[in-house]
Amino acid sequence: MSFRDLRSFTEMMRALGYPRLISMENFRAPNFPLVAEILIWLVKRYEPQTDIPSDVDTESDRVFFIKAVAQFMATKAHIKLNLKRLYQADGYAVIEMLKITSVLYNAMKTKENADGDHNLDENSSKFKFDLGSKIADLKAARQLGSEITAMGASLYDLLGHEEELRESRTAAIARPLEIAETERALRAAIKDVMENVQKTKEQLNNISSDEASLEAKIEKKKQELERNQKRLQTLQSVRPAFMEEYEKIEEELQKQYETYVEKFRNLSFLEQQLEDHHRVEQERFEETENSIRMMQNKLREEDRKLMKSGVQEEDSDMDIPEDEGSDSDIEEGRPPKPYPARHTQLTGRIGGRIIGNMQGGDSDESEDSEIDVDDDDEDDDEDEVANEDLDEDNDSLDGSTANPSRPGRSLHPQILEESDNDF
Repeated sequence: MSFRDLRSFTEMMRALGYPRLISMENFRAPNFPLVAEILIWLVKRYEPQTDIPSDVDTESDRVFFIKAVAQFMATKAHIKLNLKRLYQADGYAVIEMLKITSVLYNAMKTKENADGDHNLDENSSKFKFDLGSKIADLKAARQLGSEITAMGASLYDLLGHEEELRESRTAAIARPLEIAETERALRAAIKDVMENVQKTKEQLNNISSDEASLEAKIEKKKQELERNQKRLQTLQSVRPAFMEEYEKIEEELQKQYETYVEKFRNLSFLEQQLEDHHRVEQERFEETENSIRMMQNKLREEDRKLMKSGVQEEDSDMDIPEDEGSDSDIEEGRPPKPYPARHTQLTGRIGGRIIGNMQGGDSDESEDSEIDVDDDDEDDDEDEVANEDLDEDNDSLDGSTANPSRPGRSLHPQILEESDNDF
């Protein structure tokens, strides 16, 4: 069903003069009483003398009603209807009723056009022909016309033989009448009539005997019908033995069905609640993951900022300018004094490089270094190893002083005259 068909149907019914307003929403759901009312009105509009049963209370009545309407439209209007669609009484029934409505609507339009033409030609023609009220006369006129045509054709054939028959008729009239021949002809005619009468009497006698046999058969059938009715009454009055058990089982089945429906409804509701709960948990999990990911990114950004600030601070600590005329000049002019040491450690911040120094200084890094001296336990071999280490450390210090732009931490030890008294 389309919206266009439904709109066309409502407009045609309104134009045909249907007394009730038909809405487009009436056929969204099955509406058999409305469909039956419309069909009865359409049939009456097509043929007012038609008798269609209007009882549609039971299923059998509805089926009989649909069949009667379809048979009437097929025989009278030559319109084939789909019974299943009419019985559905929904939008598909509108398509079937539209077939009848379109025929009546077109007839009405044709009649209106004919009336318009008749009004225009009223002065020249006074002939009025009502087809609806003169259908019987029209059929009789058609039959008489066919009979007249047949009789005219036969008359034309007989007149064609008139020239041959005229001579025979004239000779028969001129011939004298013979009584003997006339008597013979009359006796032959009487004999034929008597034979026909005898045959008719025999048929009448046979009819009476046939009538008696038919009456006997009818009486026999009546007796069988009475016996069957009595047997039916006895069977209806007797209650079957299993009927009580059947009714109990039917009641239990009804209860079980109600319980099943209730449990199925509860199960569907719980499944829906479970799905909602899983969906909420999934959303929470995704939100938690997003927040954790954001926190991780934030911590990484903070670590990068801290590392960058630490590198900048170390670069600022390593770039210490030297003042002219300071104690470093004295240190450069003084030769390094070997001093025996067991462990000399200085922990730098960059690269984990260990730089040792046996000379004292006033810088802050001198506090980080720890010098352990043990003159009594050291032998000459250890003194030589310590002196070689000190020479290498001094060379490295001199190189770092010469290149201040080199990344790393440079140490500028200051040698004082009282440095030997520190130990």
